[in-house]
Amino acid sequence: MPRKITFLLALAVTLALPLLMRSGSLASEVLIYALAALGCNLLLGYTGLLSFGQGIFFGLGSYTIAILLTRLALPMPLALLAAIGMGALGAALVGWVAIRQRGTYFVMLTLAFAQMFYFVAYTASGLTGGDNGLLDVPRPAFMDTPWKYYAFVALMFLIAFGLLLRVTDSVFGRTLLAIRDNGDRAAAVGYDLRRFKLLAFVISGAVTGLAGGLHAMMTGIAPLSNAEYHTSEMILVITVIGGTGNLFASVLGSAFYVLLADWLSTLWPRWLLLLGLLLIGVSIGMQRGLWGLGESAWRRTFGKGAQGADTSAAQGEKA
Repeated sequence: MPRKITFLLALAVTLALPLLMRSGSLASEVLIYALAALGCNLLLGYTGLLSFGQGIFFGLGSYTIAILLTRLALPMPLALLAAIGMGALGAALVGWVAIRQRGTYFVMLTLAFAQMFYFVAYTASGLTGGDNGLLDVPRPAFMDTPWKYYAFVALMFLIAFGLLLRVTDSVFGRTLLAIRDNGDRAAAVGYDLRRFKLLAFVISGAVTGLAGGLHAMMTGIAPLSNAEYHTSEMILVITVIGGTGNLFASVLGSAFYVLLADWLSTLWPRWLLLLGLLLIGVSIGMQRGLWGLGESAWRRTFGKGAQGADTSAAQGEKA
């Protein structure tokens, strides 16, 4: 899909959410987790790296902006930039170690780092607040209502989405696809696989750190749950539900997961069981996610018409 059309689809979603939803906080949550899924998609969909460490970068973004706003009273734009930087730095450290392994060992390393970060965040209560988290994270006065804050989140989302589109459509992005499809051949051609994977990690960490910082300002708290393994798992599930290898698919996955979870939680306290059954169905019947399902439906609907027109034209030429 052309880059402009993909960006217009993302813009349409940001404009449609206020019209379709009553809760500004829920709409902001959709875009925040879409940002986190974008970072995960860059690793999984474009580089072929299955990382369970995304919660590290999300938590780093949350804690960084909370500490800078509550304890140092730093201006919000600088605090948000620091959250992005800490996410990138954390990703650089994790990636520098993890990319030295492949397959199962790579996955286990990212999982180990996630567990280590959770333990550090839990025990360093003087810095992170421990089990209570960091409370009373402020927002600027011009974002005092949920929908005003949504407008800010939408702006940040569109900027990040546009930049990631440029990254994936660049030579760097095409090289990541080559590494994903056949790393040995890419290395034989002369590409430094570790350098490209590490850069992908850094970009992913920066975007996920931004999402974590925005989430802390939205909720007014940087909780320990943002650093839990469950956060990494949730980001990965959102990415898979939407579909890998397409950035807009991450937006679909986030909207589907967040809105469905919000609806199911009102029906049954054990709503995660229902969500688990749904994920099983997605894994079995929709291995390319919601985006792949939409593509298949489009081809069945419009592809047959185009094929029929081509067949009629060919028969006319023979006649």
